[in-house]
Amino acid sequence: MRSCGSRGILGGTMPKSTRTYWNPLSAEHRGEWQAVEGMEGIAEELTLAIDEETGDYTRLTRFLPGADTTSFGSKSHDYPEEIIMLEGRLYDAAFDRWLTTGDYASRPPGEVHGPFRTDEGCLVLEMSFPSQAMASFDTL
Repeated sequence: MRSCGSRGILGGTMPKSTRTYWNPLSAEHRGEWQAVEGMEGIAEELTLAIDEETGDYTRLTRFLPGADTTSFGSKSHDYPEEIIMLEGRLYDAAFDRWLTTGDYASRPPGEVHGPFRTDEGCLVLEMSFPSQAMASFDTL
């Protein structure tokens, strides 16, 4: 991944890292996936792009078959995030709902979600925007 500090189409800088046309799901990139800190053997992640200045990022999260985050409880963030289920299914206890391929959520700051569990495993695309953090929200 490289950071692109050049001028963008609209004249602003583009500090978010870029990588042109690659397949993060291919076997050749398997070694780039990392265990989610504290969730080894449950979930792994691959950051696709990140803005080192703002902290905004896009990443893939893979919950392994049988993963259960009940012991971690629910969580919230002081910033908005979007997710879309790319494959598999994931249960979100906060909403008492199974998410399946194609399900999308645009979470506002402070929205409680999780804990999560999956029987078959799943792959989630997450876009998070810490640069839009709202100080009035407490995180769990």
